[in-house]
Amino acid sequence: MSKIEVDTIDKQSGSTLTLGGSGTAVTLGAGATQSGFGRSGSVNWDTTAKTAGFTGVSGNGYFINTTSGALTVNLPASPSSGDIMAVADYAGTAATNAITIGRNSSNINGATNDLNITENNSSIILVYVDGTQGWKGTETANLSDIELQPEYIVASGGTITESGDFKIHTFTGPGTFTVCSVGNALGSSTVDSLVLAGGGAGGPGQGGGGGGAGGYRESFPNPATGGLTVCAQDYPITVGAGGAGQTRPPSSPYAPGVPGPAGKGADSVFSTITSTGGGMGGLGAGNCQGAGFPGGSGGGGGGRSTPGNPGVANPGGSGNTPPVSPPQGNPGGASNNLAPSCTAYDNGGGGGGAGGTGPNSGTGPGTNAGPGGIGATSSITGSPVVRGGGGGGGACNPGTLAGTGGPGGGANGKVGVGSGSDAPVNLGGGGGGNGSDSGQGARAGNGGSGIVIIRYKFQ
Repeated sequence: MSKIEVDTIDKQSGSTLTLGGSGTAVTLGAGATQSGFGRSGSVNWDTTAKTAGFTGVSGNGYFINTTSGALTVNLPASPSSGDIMAVADYAGTAATNAITIGRNSSNINGATNDLNITENNSSIILVYVDGTQGWKGTETANLSDIELQPEYIVASGGTITESGDFKIHTFTGPGTFTVCSVGNALGSSTVDSLVLAGGGAGGPGQGGGGGGAGGYRESFPNPATGGLTVCAQDYPITVGAGGAGQTRPPSSPYAPGVPGPAGKGADSVFSTITSTGGGMGGLGAGNCQGAGFPGGSGGGGGGRSTPGNPGVANPGGSGNTPPVSPPQGNPGGASNNLAPSCTAYDNGGGGGGAGGTGPNSGTGPGTNAGPGGIGATSSITGSPVVRGGGGGGGACNPGTLAGTGGPGGGANGKVGVGSGSDAPVNLGGGGGGNGSDSGQGARAGNGGSGIVIIRYKFQ
């Protein structure tokens, strides 16, 4: 065996220095170290499987046995560029008992997260690059070969707020929800939504019925449905306007059960979800009396004072029209005016609410109009908010009480001469019923506009 002892080996000419010939292995002696070559290509495998947690050494590869339970192997502390370490699942049990590669204060693939091997028989070689990316995984086709990485929806549109790990897009008017990219099951690939239509106007005339709330459809929380799966595309958003309050025409203008021409709330739409506008309250006055109109929630029945026709109530309009499951609203209350005189009986029923039926008006002298049905409570934005209250019925006679609006944006009815109250915007509440129109000069209250809210996990 020959031995050469020199301080430096350098090339004689050209730009390449060759060590060894074809088929010759070049090795370092026991205890010798190298520098300048880097360690990006190979490791020395320790063939004794590890069954307990430990901190690895650069240049080594380790077989990890998690048959008895999950364990953690830490990367070397204070690494230098070119350091290398490998980890492999020894017994094919990583899917049951994960192998955690602890980052030991360095980044892994640019992130401040440990790396988990959760696929059986997987392995990875990690090379330390720099302080920004830290340890980079190599010799795997993709990190998903060893661990499915969470990916999240990225979207724009509306007013964007955050609540914990969730982003909320709120639309108070028409707009576009744009999904820029879709995540996966570990991150997010579905969205929750609240789609609330515009509320119906109150009923005009003497003791008009309260307006019905706009249709209310919500998927949050969604343990059963899992929300709506979205694609990377634009989703036009329609936010329904509230129904416009009407004055009583000089003759019977509407047939019972037929939606009022301007008093019905407008629909709100997101993707495949359409919420129907609330029904207008029924008319109450002379020969123009009528039932409440149908919608997402139905309008209350109008007060009745038809001479010679006592004992007949005007029903509230039907809710959840057209029908969806779960129901988008509730029916309005009846106007139980059982005498032919305005003196004490012309009181409208309450409009239906997203959370409850509109109550009926009273049936005897001195009784009151029906209040609006209650709205529904949602925490989709992170805090509980009540929306979709029904409008209160109007009362013709000052000796009685008009119906109060239902919690969640329902407007109050009017007692005596004057217009019903208007519902506030973006709560989808019903307008207040008219009191006494005093020669058709007063109008019913406007319904409130709706809202569309979309929520998804973003981190």
